[in-house]
Amino acid sequence: MAPKALNFKDRLVLFLASGLFLGLIPFAPGTFGSLLGIPLHWLFSHLPIFLGICSLGFVILISVWISSRAELLLGNKDPSQIVIDEVVGMAVALAGAPIEPSLIIVAFMFFRFFDIWKPFPIRYIDKSFPGGWGIVLDDVAAGVMANLAWRLWDLEVISHAW
Repeated sequence: MAPKALNFKDRLVLFLASGLFLGLIPFAPGTFGSLLGIPLHWLFSHLPIFLGICSLGFVILISVWISSRAELLLGNKDPSQIVIDEVVGMAVALAGAPIEPSLIIVAFMFFRFFDIWKPFPIRYIDKSFPGGWGIVLDDVAAGVMANLAWRLWDLEVISHAW
């Protein structure tokens, strides 16, 4: 029996879940997906802070739904093609950051470090939450840790400049 053709909504879900097809890159799809979080941060940084935070929260919730649906469509748990979680995780890592290339690079490196290493509580979240919640929330947690890390790094750099 031939596989069922995907409707437009399911194709759109896979397009978004894969980070505009970045998740289909055969090597380091999560790293490439994380890069897409930078323009998302740029968009949110032009909003008033409250609206930017609400927008990021809304995108995180939509990402949970998209990830859940994409996981079902792809037929396996947390497939590497789903990188929308890295996109929002990177946006969380950059939340409140100025648009400054050196800081964005540092935040990116911290985010990838925490996303790959998965220290507590990231690994716990990844293993404990089902479907899209587990796919997205562990990257949100990695983003929070990366955000705190670049802020501490930035304070250290500033203190040495004086």
